[in-house]
Amino acid sequence: MPALCRDCLSLFDTAPARCPRCGRGRMVAHPELMQLSVAHLDCDSFYASVEKRDNPELASRPVIVGGGTRGVVSTCCYIARISGVRSAMPMFQALKLCPDAVVIRPRTAHYAEVSRAIRERMAALTPLIEPLSLDEAFLDLTGTERLHHAPPALQMARLAHEIEAELGVTVSIGLSHNKFLAKIASDLDKPRGFSVIGRAETADFLRDKPVSILWGVGEATRATLGRAGLRTLADVRRAGLRRLVERLGPSGERLWQLSHGEDHRRVTPDAPLKSVSKETTFDTDISDRAALERHLWVLCEQAADRMKAKGLQGRTATLKLRRADFSALSRQQRLEEPSQLADTLFRVTQGLLAALPEKGPFRLIGAGYTDLTAADGRDPVGDLLDPQAGARAGAERAMDRIRARFGKEAISRGRGL
Repeated sequence: MPALCRDCLSLFDTAPARCPRCGRGRMVAHPELMQLSVAHLDCDSFYASVEKRDNPELASRPVIVGGGTRGVVSTCCYIARISGVRSAMPMFQALKLCPDAVVIRPRTAHYAEVSRAIRERMAALTPLIEPLSLDEAFLDLTGTERLHHAPPALQMARLAHEIEAELGVTVSIGLSHNKFLAKIASDLDKPRGFSVIGRAETADFLRDKPVSILWGVGEATRATLGRAGLRTLADVRRAGLRRLVERLGPSGERLWQLSHGEDHRRVTPDAPLKSVSKETTFDTDISDRAALERHLWVLCEQAADRMKAKGLQGRTATLKLRRADFSALSRQQRLEEPSQLADTLFRVTQGLLAALPEKGPFRLIGAGYTDLTAADGRDPVGDLLDPQAGARAGAERAMDRIRARFGKEAISRGRGL
């Protein structure tokens, strides 16, 4: 069985218990180790790892990156996880579980810089990189062995070693024959893990796994499958393709394929964004509609800035609210013509908010565009129903030009003050 030492990067034809060259035990061995080429790289507690790297005094402390007492956990280090803290957990609950935690506000721009440095190192191996977020990505290393004089497994081990040594961030690697299994593998041995799922073992590996391991199976789908007696992948396979399609429609076929370890999606570089949005959590719950609208305008401006920077326009405007009990509420409206303007987004989401029969209070509000395409440069010109649309669009573009020249604080609308 071929093996690889993840510390000294030596390859062996047979798997020793410890590396005979460096004496360490971080070995990975698998019959298909030298044949698999689809990888998933996942940074370990990325935001918290960057904060600990930047401040060594935090090395032995539980660290939570997230909002204030009203916010949620963006990520936390593994020390905090021992206490039960998890991503997306309400901050007040996290602090009850881990009262000694150091809480740090997210520095998204800084994390993005580190992410770009990681991406540059990935790009040196293959152009086939599909980022999922700042801290994880798929890589397809098919055909790269001749170029780098190393099999994909060794390339990924080198990459993990390089990222940790040069950037101070640890990563976990999953290696398999498709994206679905590579992503599962990367989560099997965190942190600093390297796990492999081969073709020959796929069926046995998946047999008794819960349906929640499948991509796209959230709480609602899991409940639907559970009511049908489908709780494990073995249950899904026994149900058969026809029954799944009858119950779930087209997604039933996808779940059936994944339950067999089949995933025909390719690693797609720079997959297009599906949405651009901004949201905020309040310090105290808000019912007052005027106060909600003031927050909504700021978020619409921020979302529109991102749309303009990325050269995108959206066909649908969305409004998101979260109630005091953390349950979510969302509304959307398709636009007469696509837009990237803050004015358009605000006017539509303001209308959606006004039409809500529910009075609140709400702890979070968000707004954004979906159904994105490349911007075509056209703005509303106004019509009988909204004759001032063109003038408002022109004013917004003029403000954009002033901000681009003199800075974001150079000019703002009274609504945003």
